Amino acid sequence: MTELEHRTPEQEWNAWGTAAGASPVPEEIRTLIEQGLGVVRRDTPSVDRSAVRVGESRLPDDVRSALVAIVGADGVRTDDDARLLHAGGKSTPDLLRRRAGEADSAPDAVVLPGSHEQVCELLARCAEHRVAVVPFGGGTSVVGGVEPERGGFASVIALDLRLLDGLLELDAESQTATLQAGLRGPEAEQLLAGRGYTLGHFPQSFEHASIGGFAATRSSGQASAGYGRFDGMVVRLRVATPNGELDLGRAPASAAGPDLRQLFLGSEGALGIITEVTVRVHPKPREVESEAWSFPDFATGATALRVLAQEGALPTVARLSDEAETMINLATVHDVGGGERSGGCLMITRYEGARTSVRERVGELLAESGGTTLGAGPAEKWDHGRYHGPYLRDALLDVNALVETLETASTWSRLEETCNAVREALTESLQAQGTPPLVMCHISHVYPTGASLYFTVACGRGADPVSQWRQAKRAAGDAISRSGATITHHHAVGLDHREWLTDEIGELGVAVLRAVKSTVDPSGVLNPGKLIP
Repeated sequence: MTELEHRTPEQEWNAWGTAAGASPVPEEIRTLIEQGLGVVRRDTPSVDRSAVRVGESRLPDDVRSALVAIVGADGVRTDDDARLLHAGGKSTPDLLRRRAGEADSAPDAVVLPGSHEQVCELLARCAEHRVAVVPFGGGTSVVGGVEPERGGFASVIALDLRLLDGLLELDAESQTATLQAGLRGPEAEQLLAGRGYTLGHFPQSFEHASIGGFAATRSSGQASAGYGRFDGMVVRLRVATPNGELDLGRAPASAAGPDLRQLFLGSEGALGIITEVTVRVHPKPREVESEAWSFPDFATGATALRVLAQEGALPTVARLSDEAETMINLATVHDVGGGERSGGCLMITRYEGARTSVRERVGELLAESGGTTLGAGPAEKWDHGRYHGPYLRDALLDVNALVETLETASTWSRLEETCNAVREALTESLQAQGTPPLVMCHISHVYPTGASLYFTVACGRGADPVSQWRQAKRAAGDAISRSGATITHHHAVGLDHREWLTDEIGELGVAVLRAVKSTVDPSGVLNPGKLIP
């Protein structure tokens, strides 16, 4: 196990990330949303920490004693500060509730195991005492995946895996690494870089999300065109359940029946708690090159991405913004357009390591598809600010705006239809509530058969902004489902997407999930209310 030099700091209770990363909304953006969306100039800051209501812990004394016997007194926290930090995820509704001082649903305790064996023992005791268990990695869920739902149980704990933060093994010959689930993205890269490797997984949540969270939600990073999705990197999983443990994956490929790893990749802690992950790693790239392109419209740029994906000539990063997102990016101080107020759609490409060999061919294909090169500048500026988006979201919440995101994926033949349907659903819902929105979209994950669509929505805050967004999100979810797209490409199901899962996998598919859960978690204590309808 390699020692960490730096550890990821804890996130704020009422915002994304840390106070050091936050900054006020740029005046030009505030003016833009006020003029363009009719947002009334009004400051809407968070309440002070002292005004937050954290309910009394309901953890019985005998249960606390049983947990302390496993992890020690320091490993069981029932103070308000620890419980508040585990009171939910980082979606806009999550933050709006906590910013208003609402945290009554905080877990009854935060428990910090230090080993796989302790996780197994904790789950057995919680099942015995009928205590709900919500696994907690980086706490970055934006779909209700870490909400401390009681699910009919009297008590609920947050099982924080932060102490499981080691690089257990690096097999240089096989190019695999075994990482503990509580390891955060930056820490994983730090440990791997010390041995000359990278995981290559950089989602927008990278600075705070955990290895276990990446696996449990089928995360997809911004460099997925080159390195792939996280679930495609996984070689082996070690999983703790109330009914025992599983150690899955012993070869690069197998025909030994259905791949049981797939049951736990994307299981969101509802079927078991992932404690160790063995993943494919890559030599740290020596060469990194970037180039931005402009396309006359979103459809032309999407076609260009399809050509790249189907020819197998993809850069490490391939990202296309629509006209609205390109316009907003050009207006910010984190200007990805190099200061040129041109129209069209911006595409970012980035090449790392061996992917630099396809740059010339990619350039030829993009030019043939209608693209115009903008040079490296805009792409380098995007790379510099690519983790800043959630901080800007929070800053806009302070100035009477509502900003949230959602995502989906569809086949190339239905991509435009899906994009238009979701955009129209969001616009109609929010307009009907008296808050006309700006709806932006980008593609950042592409495949030979289709691509993702990632929407960002901005509008003025209504009287009840949580209900306001819930209505808009429901309209968008219905539009996604009707169009035959997936309800989630990489944010996972959680609480927010659960009502559409039956339509996606069918009644029999849901029955299969319930049968698995009844086998591995017969008392139903694992992450109640998540994933399974």
